[in-house]
Amino acid sequence: MRVLIAIFALLSLAGAALAQAEFDTKAKFAVLMDYESGTVIFQKDADAPLEPASMTKLMTLAVVFNEIRAGRVSLDDEFFVSENAWRTGGAASGGSTMFAELNSKIRVEDLVRSVIIQSGNDAAIVLAEGIAGSEATFALMMNELANDLGLEGSNFTNSTGLPDRNERSTARDLAELGRYLIREFPEYYHYFSEPSMEWNGINQANRNSLVEMGIGVDGLKTGHTEAAGYGSVTSTDQGDRRLIAVVHGLTSMRERTEEARKLLTWGARAFERFTPYAEGQIVAYADVYGGAKPNVGLVGQGEIALYLPRGSRQCLSATVNYQAPLLPPVRQGDRIAELRVFCNGQLVQAAPLYAAEDISQGDLIRRATDALKQLALGWL
Repeated sequence: MRVLIAIFALLSLAGAALAQAEFDTKAKFAVLMDYESGTVIFQKDADAPLEPASMTKLMTLAVVFNEIRAGRVSLDDEFFVSENAWRTGGAASGGSTMFAELNSKIRVEDLVRSVIIQSGNDAAIVLAEGIAGSEATFALMMNELANDLGLEGSNFTNSTGLPDRNERSTARDLAELGRYLIREFPEYYHYFSEPSMEWNGINQANRNSLVEMGIGVDGLKTGHTEAAGYGSVTSTDQGDRRLIAVVHGLTSMRERTEEARKLLTWGARAFERFTPYAEGQIVAYADVYGGAKPNVGLVGQGEIALYLPRGSRQCLSATVNYQAPLLPPVRQGDRIAELRVFCNGQLVQAAPLYAAEDISQGDLIRRATDALKQLALGWL
C-alpha cells in the first residue's frame, strides 16, 4: 500500500521550484549511494554487467570477515602459501602482489591487510585456499553470500578478480557490497584507510590514492584490467553524511581518481540536510486489519534527516509504502514501512519507518467489521 505525504508542507518553504543540479561522469558505469538509507542518488548503467576486476576482492573480504565472525578463522591463524598462490598471484604473474614467499606461512591479518592495501592477488588466493581448501570452493562461498545479500547481478569465479568470462557484477551490487562491509564489520574498516603496507622489505602505497587526498575518503577498493578499464569503490563521510561511490570503465588511474573525487564531492556539496520529523513524530498511519485499533502510527528510528538537492525543496513529494494487509499483533519498534522522498519524480532518499505502539488483536466485532470491508472493497 502507498500513502501520499505532503512533506514539502512540513518544511514550510517558499520560492520557485528548481530542478536537481545536473551531474555527469566520464565513467561508463557509476553509482552514488547514501550509506544510511541505501538510496541511490546518482546512477549510470548501474545494473549493466561489468567485469569487477580487483573490486571482486570486496566479496573475498566479506567471506573472510564472516568466517572470523563465526569463529572458524581468527586474525592470528597462519595460512600456507601454495605454489598455485605464488605462481598465479605472486611477482611472476605481473599483477598486484604481496610478494609472499613460496611455502611460507602468513597470518590472516597480514593477508587481509595486503588484499585491502596492496590488492595482493597472492594474498587473496592464500586466504581462499586456507578457508575453503581451493579457490573454486571459495568462489561457491562468495556466490552463496552474494545470493544472501541480494546481489542479483553478480557471479564470482575467483577470489582475485583476475579475468574470467564468467565473473561479473554491477555498479549497484558493488555499492551494496561496500555498504555491507562498512555496516557489518566496523572493527576491520580501519584497514581500508591505511596509507601503506610493507612485506618482504617492499613497501607499497594504498592503491586507493583518494585516501591520501584529505577529502575524507577512507575506503574501499580499486580495480583494473585491460578489457574492463579502471574502476573503484570509494566511501567518505564528509558533509555529515557517508556516501559510497562506484565508477568503472575509465581509461587511466588519473581519470579514475578524478571521476571518483568529483562524484563524491558533488554528492557531499549538492545536497543539504533537513529534519522534517523529530524523534517520535508520527509520519503517517498504517491500517491494521483486525486490530484493537484500526491503524498504527509510523515513526522513524530517532529523528528523520533528509538530504535534498540544494535549491530544490519545492519539488518535493513523498510516499509511505508498506505491505498490506497489516495483521496484528503489531509490536512497538517493528519495521513496518518505508518513507520515499521524490524530487520531480526522482527518488532522492528512502528511510525505514517503525510502529509507534503495540496493536493487539481486536475483538470479534472489530475482526468481523474488517472482514466485511475486505469482502466488499478488497484491501486498497
